[in-house]
Amino acid sequence: MTSKLYFYYSTMNAGKSTVLLQTNYNYKERGMETLILSPAIDSRSGDKKVTSRIGLQADAVAFDFNDNLCELIKASLLDKSINCVFVDEAQFLACDQVKQLSNVVDMLKIPVRCYGLRTDFRGNLFSGSQQLLAWADELTEIKTICHCGRKANMVLRIDDLGNVVKMGEQIQIGGNDSYVPVCRLHFKEDRISELDKLKFVYES
Repeated sequence: MTSKLYFYYSTMNAGKSTVLLQTNYNYKERGMETLILSPAIDSRSGDKKVTSRIGLQADAVAFDFNDNLCELIKASLLDKSINCVFVDEAQFLACDQVKQLSNVVDMLKIPVRCYGLRTDFRGNLFSGSQQLLAWADELTEIKTICHCGRKANMVLRIDDLGNVVKMGEQIQIGGNDSYVPVCRLHFKEDRISELDKLKFVYES
């Protein structure tokens, strides 16, 4: 079977890590070896772990922006065979790292499944996601909904008072305590639901 570079993208809280962990479990259940890569910048779940909001978790290898991922994977092959590589929070990949992952697929014949956000809180593509959209063999959207019931394809950054934040660095690690998925209409209006706003005020 031909190996491919996959990109599974979504907005926040759509269950990307859950899908990654479930697919990884499916490989393991069939006696196959996997390697999970996770950016060192995202340390919310502790060192070398990928964790979903529903409690699933698995060990991972942390990588930095300047790591050569093809060489990292080659080194891992010295210890075990690898039937599939998984990349969590793939929006944080450097552009060169996406090309390195394509080399894993094309030269090492190992499928690579990347999971990440498509756009940031300003509606702009992350550099890693932009490169994956251009280079991946297969693109799959993991969907979730806005508070109005429409498909959520954007994300708003929220402060601890429930106010929408439009300025700041692109990368700010956070989950339910910092971001809300919304549809394009409510992204344009900078509006979240009153329930979401009350949740942020209550939890802060």
